[in-house]
Amino acid sequence: MSLIAAVRSDASSDVLTSLQAVCDSQGLDDLSQRLADLADLVRWDMTALEQGIQSLPVGESVVHKSAHHLLEIAGKRLRPMCVVLASRLGEGLDDKTREFGVAVELVHCATLLHDDVVDAGDKRRGVPAARTLYGNAASIFAGDWLLVDALRRVRAAEMPEVLVRLLDIIDEMIFAEAIQLENRGKMDARMRTYMRVVEGKTAALFRWAMYAGAKAGGLGADACQSLEEYGRHLGVAFQLIDDHLDYAGDSSTIGKSPFTDLREGKMTHPVIVALERDPSLRPTLEELVTGDGNEVSAQARTRLLSALDETGALASTREVAIREADAACQALTGLPESRAKEALFTVARATVHRES
Repeated sequence: MSLIAAVRSDASSDVLTSLQAVCDSQGLDDLSQRLADLADLVRWDMTALEQGIQSLPVGESVVHKSAHHLLEIAGKRLRPMCVVLASRLGEGLDDKTREFGVAVELVHCATLLHDDVVDAGDKRRGVPAARTLYGNAASIFAGDWLLVDALRRVRAAEMPEVLVRLLDIIDEMIFAEAIQLENRGKMDARMRTYMRVVEGKTAALFRWAMYAGAKAGGLGADACQSLEEYGRHLGVAFQLIDDHLDYAGDSSTIGKSPFTDLREGKMTHPVIVALERDPSLRPTLEELVTGDGNEVSAQARTRLLSALDETGALASTREVAIREADAACQALTGLPESRAKEALFTVARATVHRES
C-alpha cells in the first residue's frame, strides 16, 4: 500500500473525529460517543475501500494526474460509508460491497471534476482544483475516466439490477444539473425547482449507495426500498447543510470561499427563504445572481448576511435539514435492530452538525 493510501485509510476516522469534536463543543455527548462507536465499526471496512480507491492506475497523463489529484485530497467518503453500513444490515462486506463502495466514490469525484469546469471553480476541498493545475479538458476527461471505471466495477459484480439502477441515477443527476444550468443567473426563487435539483444532483447518489450496499448484503426488496428512502432524506439534509455553510461556515474548514453559490448564479435554500420573508432583498440578489462572478461587494455581503440573520433563513435551513435527518431515521423503522442500523441513525444525526 502506498504512503498516500496509508494516510487516506484513516480518512473516515479523521472525519468522524472532527465530527466528535464538534459534538463535544456543542454538549452533544451521546452523539459524540455514537460517532466513536461508528468509527470502530467501519474502520477496517473503510480501509479496504480506501485501498480500492487508491488502486486506480497512476500514469503520467494529465487525465491520471487530474483524477488522482482529487482522489488524494481529504474527502468525507460518506457515500462509501453508506454502502458499507447498508451491507452490514445483511451479510456485510465482501468483494461486491467493496467494488460498489469504490464505484460510488468514483462517480461522486467524477461529478466534482466536471462541476469545477462548469462553475469555473478554482478550489476544491481547500486546495487548487484539478482544472487549475491541468486544464479544463484534462479535468473533464478525468471525470469521464472515473465514471467509466466505476461502471466497469459495478458490471463486474454481475448484479445487473445494481448497474441498471446506477445508470438511471446518473441520468437523474445529469438532468438535475441541466435544470441548474438553465436557471443559472436567473432569479428563480421557487423552492420546488431547488428541491428538484437537490434530489437529483445530491440525494440520488446517496440513494444508490444505500441500494447497492443493501443488494450486496443480500437484503430483500422492502429493506432496499427503506434504505433508498433513507438515502434520499440523508442526501437532502447533507445538501441543506452545505447551503447553510456557504454563509455561516468558516472558509478555512469548508474548503471553499463564502458566497460561492451566489457568485455561480445559484439560488439556494437560505437565500430563497430570505427572499420569501423579505422581498426588499430582491435588488441585492439580482445584482449578485446575475453578475459576472466577481467578488461580492462589501455592501452586498453585509446586506445579504443581515437579511439571512434577520429573517431567520439560516436557522430555517438548519431546521429543515434536521427534519430531513429525522425522516431518514424514520425510514429505517421496519428494519431489525442492529449495530449497523444504530450507525445509520448516527450518520443522519451527525450530518446536521458538521462544519465542513
